Amino acid sequence: MRYFTILALSGVMACLTTSCKDPGEKKNKTDISKEFTPAGASVLKAADFDTLINGKKVALYRIQNEGIQAAFTNYGGRLIGLWVPDSTGKMTDVVVGMNSVDGFINSTEPYFGATIGRVGNRIAQGKFKLDGKEYTIPQNNGENTLHGGIKGFQDVIWNVEKTDDHTLVFTYHSADGEEGFPGNLDVEVIYSLGKNGVLRMEYTANTDAPTVVNLTNHAFFNLNGEGSGSILQHKVQIFADSFTPVDSGLIPTGELRSVQGTPFDFTEPHAIGERIEAENEQLENGMGYDHNFVLNGNKKNGMNHVATITGDKSGIIMDVVSDEPGVQFYSGNFMQGKNTFKSGVTDDFRTAFALETQHFPDAPNQPEFPSIRLDPEQTYHTVSIYSFSVK
Repeated sequence: MRYFTILALSGVMACLTTSCKDPGEKKNKTDISKEFTPAGASVLKAADFDTLINGKKVALYRIQNEGIQAAFTNYGGRLIGLWVPDSTGKMTDVVVGMNSVDGFINSTEPYFGATIGRVGNRIAQGKFKLDGKEYTIPQNNGENTLHGGIKGFQDVIWNVEKTDDHTLVFTYHSADGEEGFPGNLDVEVIYSLGKNGVLRMEYTANTDAPTVVNLTNHAFFNLNGEGSGSILQHKVQIFADSFTPVDSGLIPTGELRSVQGTPFDFTEPHAIGERIEAENEQLENGMGYDHNFVLNGNKKNGMNHVATITGDKSGIIMDVVSDEPGVQFYSGNFMQGKNTFKSGVTDDFRTAFALETQHFPDAPNQPEFPSIRLDPEQTYHTVSIYSFSVK
């Protein structure tokens, strides 16, 4: 199994991200201010995203290709809507999100659709060591750190370049010491849409000092469409023979536990809600599914086959492949109906799920887990692909 894609740097490749050269916003090759309206996306208005935060321009961005359309904002590098055809041909928004920047800023859930970093998932006690030196990062999830700290990548303004109608390039310079992490880190994330319903996420990062990196995207999906109700009847298959059990604070114990004979066995398709209320300590700890699954190395198109999920009402199938060794499957357990989505419905309990490709949680403190260390002579590079089709 390939756990981490690291490429050696040399000469002119010493700085791959555009923010290394110019921390300011790049000139776009195409006019990203020209608004068009994807089918079913008329609730998204450019004016509701056009603002300044800390002196940096925030905006709404749209891309499209044959069979797929998407909307993003550079506040948090967020995917805020994704339209694909259902089994009847109707364009269906399978990613939940807000209809304004203010909606995201004021949300009680800070991660809807966001690019996550520097380190996705949890770090125990907000501490880790590199080369014998201990680093302390903000504790924002009980006594632990979640998704990079209080002001992770979900809360920063990314630079944007729209290179063509179906590609957005987000870049961000994370300064040495930001949220307690060492080293200047330059990050590039390319979100692109391929023909026939393909969303590609490509992450690259460079550092000038040893650090830790685990990037992902935190889209919340409902394959029946935003506002269609519960996701508990979605059928899920995850290509993992084991998972990482957690304590009551959702920190891995270090064990890789077999899924066989447990509610975590998705090696064959099961409805999300089929066993979610079973008596099981791990389900109690997560209030449902909120666990890292250890991918078994099953390959598809040369990458780890992550999961296949089917919307029970729409017939939409989402198939995921990645370079990553794990995936966090989250069944919307903390959704409380406190936020209003762009369709006008609230984020009620378990009306969306997340499937975050990743290295394992708390990796800096778990020497047996695949390492997320990044050194200056290396490049962090990883790709995840979400493909949509119908039954």
